[in-house]
Amino acid sequence: MDDDTPDEVFAELKSRPIGGWGVAQIAAGTGLAVYAMWAGILQPGFRKVPLKLQVPYIPASRAQVQNVMTLLRGRQGGLVDLGSGDGRIVLEAHRRGFSPAVGYELNPWLVRLARFYAWRAGHHGKVSYRREDLWKVCHLRVVLVTLACKFLSLLQEKLEAELPDDALVVAGRFPFPDWKPCIIEGHGVDRAWAYSVQAQRQHTVNKNNNLTTTDLNNGVLIKTK
Repeated sequence: MDDDTPDEVFAELKSRPIGGWGVAQIAAGTGLAVYAMWAGILQPGFRKVPLKLQVPYIPASRAQVQNVMTLLRGRQGGLVDLGSGDGRIVLEAHRRGFSPAVGYELNPWLVRLARFYAWRAGHHGKVSYRREDLWKVCHLRVVLVTLACKFLSLLQEKLEAELPDDALVVAGRFPFPDWKPCIIEGHGVDRAWAYSVQAQRQHTVNKNNNLTTTDLNNGVLIKTK
């Protein structure tokens, strides 16, 4: 599978031209020095997330939004986006019939920016953006994730344990490190990966069975509760 490494993705993000409006969005999203002081000193909730797990805000491109929507074809019902940024993917999902469509974002400036976009598009009150702990999120059957690689390794176990079998997980920019995607859409930094929870659970069962068989063949008896 021709996946980009995290270093390659970050390199492409750095080299991609952003433009004046993109710079303005990033400035609004990061809050620059004011937000850094607020997050580091005044807001204890933000400090709970280690710096290495925080994701630098880069506005989603049209290609990335389209790639995610392509992977969601045939799906309906509720949708959550973990690390929703400026909310444009959630907004587009709502336009395509997903309801409720909810974005979870830790950065309060990005939450405000997402709500502004929803208001400007005439969908105020129809989509929801929340600044909440994603570890307490009640997941639905469609979950979008745009988080740092090391965060994904922590999140995948939670999702596999809690989501229903018919759930679909879509990752943008970075794939889950230990999951096998059922579909990949796009290229480079705009690429998106879709994962079937049912298939992933079966893959985990088969992997564990193979490990147990190997241990037994080596004369090791593993006792489980």
